[in-house]
Amino acid sequence: MDTIVVGFGAGLIALVLGGSAGRYLQRRSQGRAAATADEILGGARRDAQLMLTRAEDEARAQAEVYRDREEATLEHRKIEVGSLGDRLSQREATLEQRAANLAQRETLIIERERALSDAHRDVETERERVRSELEQVAGFDAGAAKQDLMRRVEDEARRDAMVLMRDLEARAREEADRRARRILTTSIQRLASSVVADSTVSVVALPSDDMKGRIIGRDGRNIRAFEAVTGVNIIVDDTPEAVALSTFDPVRREIARLALERLIADGRIHPAAIEDAHEKAIAEVEQSIRDAGEWALLEVGLTRMHPELINLVGRLKYRLSYGQNVLNHLVEAAKIASMLAAELGVDPEEARRAAFLHDIGKAVSHELGGSHALVGAEIARRFGEDPAIVHGIEAHHNEVEARTLTAIIVQAADAVSAARPGARREAVESYVRRLERIEEIAGSFSGVEQVFAMQAGREVRVVVDPGEVDDLGASDLARRISKRLEDELQYPGQIAITVIRELRATDYAR
Repeated sequence: MDTIVVGFGAGLIALVLGGSAGRYLQRRSQGRAAATADEILGGARRDAQLMLTRAEDEARAQAEVYRDREEATLEHRKIEVGSLGDRLSQREATLEQRAANLAQRETLIIERERALSDAHRDVETERERVRSELEQVAGFDAGAAKQDLMRRVEDEARRDAMVLMRDLEARAREEADRRARRILTTSIQRLASSVVADSTVSVVALPSDDMKGRIIGRDGRNIRAFEAVTGVNIIVDDTPEAVALSTFDPVRREIARLALERLIADGRIHPAAIEDAHEKAIAEVEQSIRDAGEWALLEVGLTRMHPELINLVGRLKYRLSYGQNVLNHLVEAAKIASMLAAELGVDPEEARRAAFLHDIGKAVSHELGGSHALVGAEIARRFGEDPAIVHGIEAHHNEVEARTLTAIIVQAADAVSAARPGARREAVESYVRRLERIEEIAGSFSGVEQVFAMQAGREVRVVVDPGEVDDLGASDLARRISKRLEDELQYPGQIAITVIRELRATDYAR
């Protein structure tokens, strides 16, 4: 520290000496120009020595003050370090005390856990003893009692669930029936359509019975030529003034009918005339098919349809389904679907188009295998129809599950058009067979005593044994019968299942 102070003083003296010497020489040169250089240097040395002594004293004094201040600071820090050591020692002692307390608490907890475990073991032992005594007194074990209790709870829960389900289904069915009746009634009232179904016959009237011989020809030449050219069988029987045409293709049958009527009107029947009449009939039927397709398109208000689809729609003019003309059915279903969609807030254009094309597969179903719904969907897809329209076609008989509201509307429109009075007729054999199948399915359930299919199979009344089927079971039985009928039968519209449960008690007074 002294070395630093001495160096600092020497530098200061040198700086001061340099400045003083300059000033002194300047004064001496101005005041005493004749003084010699030795006198000037002597005076400068004295001044410098005096300044050096003064600077050393000042530096020594400052060094003493700095040393005293540093010593005081060190002493203060020593005191602080000592205090900090004391506090650390106190904290260490406190931590040791806490560790000892925690060890004591852990020991107490372990002892209490051991005591609780022993007490729990004693309680379990006592419980088992009491349970054994109760089982001996009651005569059955706890497992059987538990199972019996669970069975009773399960029965009660099932009964409550069936009651709740019955009430919910009743309310939902009432609301759904009310809204559905309103929508269907509104739509059907707006539909102007013929009540009696059209029917196409394959019987050609003759002016006289002599014409039968001319149709047959010498040795059957004419009839063989006619059948070979048209692909239609002519049935000549004892029916007066009429012959019948038989084929599975309605278009060929219509061509043959027109050709035969043309030949009868002309009177000249021979192989060449048959071929000419057949060609003219083909052209006439093709034109009639195109006209029918365009008429149907205009009737329902549709546009932008592929020409091949229009021709296929026109072919349905000569196709019948249970006595109902398929083309008229498509037009009717399209109108119903449009009105239903409007009532439900759905796009009427999409529903009308899907319903109009839903039976398009029937135009070629006699030529291709498979369901007409799937065939029609493939045809519509091939000719660029929208996927929503294709799905409505393929799902209208549930071959594919309906995933859109349009598909459900098509199903409803198809059912309404097919189920209205006079729309279709069925063969007596298939009608009786369907009623027998309905009664057979309903009678196969346990507890059923009698089954009556009424109103042409649209209502089924089931009489059950009241001792075997309760009120809740009757609701469940009606639901199971309806589910099985939906899975196993094909029918237009819907079938109402009514389960009748009647308990009669009779006694005699003697």
